[in-house]
Amino acid sequence: RNVKRKYSEDYIEFGFTYQKKEGMDLPQCVICFKVLGNDSMKLAKLKLHLEKCHPNLLQKDEDYFERQLSGLKRQCLDLTSAFYNKTSNAVRTSYIVAYKIAQAKKPHTIVEQVVLPCAKEMVQLVLGEEAARKLNDISVSNDTVLRQIKKISQNISEQVVDEIKKSLLFAIQLDESTDITLCCELLVFARYMVEGDFKDEFLFWKTLDTTTKAQDVMEIVNNFFEVHGLDWVNLMDITTDGAPAMLGSRSGFQTLVKQRALMVTGVHCFIHREVLASKTLPDQLNAIFKGIIGSDTRLFKRFCLDIGSDFDVLLFYTVRWLSAGERILNRVFQLREELDLFLQAQGKEEFRHVTTQSNLELVYLVDIFGILNKLNLQLQGKGANLFSHQSIGKAFLDKLELWIIRVEGNNLVQFPYVDAMLGEKEAIRTQILNRLRKLRDKFQQYFPEVDRTRDGLSLIRNSFTTDVNSVPEDLQEEFLDLKNDFAAQDYQQSTIEKFWASVTGSYSNLSAHAVRFLLPFASTYMCETGFSCLLHV
Repeated sequence: RNVKRKYSEDYIEFGFTYQKKEGMDLPQCVICFKVLGNDSMKLAKLKLHLEKCHPNLLQKDEDYFERQLSGLKRQCLDLTSAFYNKTSNAVRTSYIVAYKIAQAKKPHTIVEQVVLPCAKEMVQLVLGEEAARKLNDISVSNDTVLRQIKKISQNISEQVVDEIKKSLLFAIQLDESTDITLCCELLVFARYMVEGDFKDEFLFWKTLDTTTKAQDVMEIVNNFFEVHGLDWVNLMDITTDGAPAMLGSRSGFQTLVKQRALMVTGVHCFIHREVLASKTLPDQLNAIFKGIIGSDTRLFKRFCLDIGSDFDVLLFYTVRWLSAGERILNRVFQLREELDLFLQAQGKEEFRHVTTQSNLELVYLVDIFGILNKLNLQLQGKGANLFSHQSIGKAFLDKLELWIIRVEGNNLVQFPYVDAMLGEKEAIRTQILNRLRKLRDKFQQYFPEVDRTRDGLSLIRNSFTTDVNSVPEDLQEEFLDLKNDFAAQDYQQSTIEKFWASVTGSYSNLSAHAVRFLLPFASTYMCETGFSCLLHV
């Protein structure tokens, strides 16, 4: 005989509500809205549906499914549990708009205030009044858009965490910074392998409410790992800047992580190292900039307009990127005559030597900052690995040696502004040599030369041409199999990351060796760009 099973409120624990149909209770999933037969009204079968269809939600508590149920009740469902087509499209449109607003970093309130009214007017003018009225079905109230953005964000976060768990090994980069409201923000990005390639994704953002010590950062990261089921053992590398809270040898964040994960390695951001090595701006020039701009910016602008100058602003501001230094120096150099007249009119004789006595040094700084800015831009960008940045650093050290030899031979072609000064070149040649040597020494300090054959690193870059004797002994036999695998050679045309990700199954030991050096972030560039985005939110 057929038994009509009744719904129990306990079933919401597994994400199920129910519908009445022909006098029977039919279980309905609050996630995918699928309606099962009355014979599935058993805890075991409902749990099986959750495990098979929504495995990423197994750890969710009952409150989570209650919230999903509340959302389901607000939707208009017909007797077969399918959304009316009109309502379905309206809801989908609402989510798309919310997603686009979040991507554009615009306030969610702009949809109700601006986007929908404009859309109605456009549709009315082009398609008519009846078509415009259909837009009223789209729910874009401030609360709705905000709720949808949060749901989208949560869903993306869950997908990233699930992919990290499947990847097993992953690396992170993190940095903290104080925003314009004086709140200290922590950004964390992750890199992992998925579907035969490496993937970089935003992991999470948190506010440091009290202090910004390494222990505070560690507590936040550890809490995120525990909540989302990420294991410290699978963390292979962390990349940070060189701040004591991050890189301190005794109590820095990297040190605290290594106490939990003994095999983890730490990387000091290449961009941060380059900035530290490039601090060639004399203290007196900094003081001059601050003295000029600190109090008389508007007066200087008025002065430049009165004398018909092409420029009226010095562009002095504090940012992370070295490119700002180049723009400042270029503008000061272009305005040196106006600056001299302005300082003379203001009676600031102590600052006038920037345009007179130190003119040669200023010209050199314009040239060298242009070079350093080019290097800085090379180090920026997503997807960079340690190999690419080590190559850039080594190439720059070789260039410095070349420029030193050129300057010793009175060849200043690398410094066009200085070279254009003709007779005055000899007066600064010795200073340029000294500065280049100091710069070389600094870069050697922050960028020690990497022996590409050490520890079998050459096989990662040149897997089919490397000599077997340069490969670690425990990998030599598997390396010879790979070297003679003609099918694997077809993948050599792809990126180095894709190649090693593609041979993970066939050459697991070699691939694991390569991933150790390819997975780490070379810089905290993604964090830096993330902080820049916060300025627009």
